[in-house]
Amino acid sequence: MSGDIEFTLEAQSREDVGKGASRRLRREKKVPAVVYGGGKDAQSLTLNHNEVWRKLQFEAFFSHIITLEIDGKQKQQAIVRDLQRHPFKPLIGHMDFQRIVADQELQVRVPLHYMNEEESVGVRMNGGEISHLESEVLVGCLPKHLPEYIEVDLANLDVGDTLHMSDIQLPEGVRLVDLDHGEEYDRGIVSCHMPRVTTEEDLEVEEPEGEEAAEAGEEAGEGEEASGDESGEESGKKSGDSESEEG
Repeated sequence: MSGDIEFTLEAQSREDVGKGASRRLRREKKVPAVVYGGGKDAQSLTLNHNEVWRKLQFEAFFSHIITLEIDGKQKQQAIVRDLQRHPFKPLIGHMDFQRIVADQELQVRVPLHYMNEEESVGVRMNGGEISHLESEVLVGCLPKHLPEYIEVDLANLDVGDTLHMSDIQLPEGVRLVDLDHGEEYDRGIVSCHMPRVTTEEDLEVEEPEGEEAAEAGEEAGEGEEASGDESGEESGKKSGDSESEEG
C-alpha cells in the first residue's frame, strides 16, 4: 500500500531564526521549517514555497517518508509533523519534520480509503446511504511498514451496519494506537443508513399574520438600526486599535 511514490524536498540550513527572519523568508517565497528527533539536535531549514505547495497536492505527502536534501549534500529521512497555513491565502507559514530511525516505531495519521461503496449490499440492494465517520486513523509501526493509506472494503455493509476500528484489516506490522487504550476507544468509522425523508411538516414555517406581522417588522427594523450603530462604533474602535498596533 505504500506504493512507488517518493518525495524529496530541497532544503537549505539557516542560522537566522525568529519572527522577523521568518517574515523575510515568506516575502521571498520561502518556507521556514525545522527538523528534529532521531537523537540529534533540531535544525532550522528553508524550503522553496512553490516546490512544497506542489507536493501538498498529493494525499500521500502527509503519511509518507520524505527525503530532505539539505544544502545539496546531506540527506535526512523524515515525516511531516506539523504544517501551518495562512487562514485564507494559499500560503504555507511553517513546517515541522520529525526524523525517522529505522528501528524506532512511528505514530502517524494515515487516511482511510473506502472501497466498494456503490456496490455495498446496503446501497445496491436496499437503497441505503454511506456515512464516513472517520477519514483517517493513528497507526503505530516501524518506518518500513508505514502505509500510504488503509483500504476499508464496504461490499458487505448493509443498512443499519457500522464498521468499527477493530474491523479494519491492517497491513503487516501496523497497529491502531487508539485500540491500545481499551474497547471504549473502538470508534465507528463508517455506517450505512436509510436516507432521511423530508416531509411537508419539515418545510412548513409559521408566518405571523396581521398586526403580529407588522409589529415583528417594526421590531426587526429597530433592532437592525441599533445593531448597525453599535457595530459601526465597534468597528471604528477595532480599526483604530488595529492601526495603532500596526503603527
